[in-house]
Amino acid sequence: MSTNLEEQAANMMIMMCCASCGTAEDDDIKLKTCTACKSVRYCSVKCQKEHRSQHKRACKKRAAELHDEILFKQPKSSHEGDCPICCLPISLDKTKSTMMTCCSKIICEGCEYSYHLRISEEKLESTCPFCRHPAPESEEEEINNVMKRVKANDPVAMLQLGLQRHEAGDYDGTFRYVMKAAELGDAGAHYHLSCLFGEGKGVENDRKKEVYHLEQAAIGGHPIARYNIGIEEEENGRMDRANKHWIIAAALGHDGSLDAVKDSFRGGLVTKEDFAAALRAHQAAVEATKSPQREAAEEARKE
Repeated sequence: MSTNLEEQAANMMIMMCCASCGTAEDDDIKLKTCTACKSVRYCSVKCQKEHRSQHKRACKKRAAELHDEILFKQPKSSHEGDCPICCLPISLDKTKSTMMTCCSKIICEGCEYSYHLRISEEKLESTCPFCRHPAPESEEEEINNVMKRVKANDPVAMLQLGLQRHEAGDYDGTFRYVMKAAELGDAGAHYHLSCLFGEGKGVENDRKKEVYHLEQAAIGGHPIARYNIGIEEEENGRMDRANKHWIIAAALGHDGSLDAVKDSFRGGLVTKEDFAAALRAHQAAVEATKSPQREAAEEARKE
């Protein structure tokens, strides 16, 4: 206990003085924190450069630790988020939700089905289940709706437009819109950017940028991105890191990641306790996406 307190006190003292010359911070001297490790401060660029050779190794080590703290933190939900109407998590299955072009809201199939059932029974005007904007009557109107949202800096609409450009073979346009959506923090956009950099479509192949955007997507709750990082770690022989990624993705409801954890368990690379915990977390994530309305919608879709 006393050792920890002493370490904390020592760290506080380090942060109060320039790591190079020892100058203390006051009203006239403002210290700037090392942006990489955030564990030391400097009074000037000159001091930072002079101290670089002494600090480089510790800085790199601490920066890697900080990066992993963020990377391996369990997201509260997947990048899909919750349905804005029923407030239940959106399924990872893209066929079970719809993006409304008028407001860019992702609506679950249960709410959409229930709403359109009511419209049919009461003979009401067809509108968006969320914002009540009149439903588009043509593909051209849908595109116009998306463009309005793009002009309003809506990242979901930008990603949608980028994917449309991708289907049309316009990879330059794809990159332009997907990059802007990623800059606005869309995890799905980061994932698609990683694919573009990996395939070299619309942009030069760049392995470093591919990994960066893959990690940003994973941090944002994108389970496929995290699963892919796990595969990369497996190929590099770092199974401990691979299994961490798969366990996190499995807890978001990703089936492929759960299968990967299962294989690691069979191979003796994951403990029985960790596998059981991953199994429970996966089941809880899947169950959270279910509701009577969604089940009714799925049955109607099969008919």
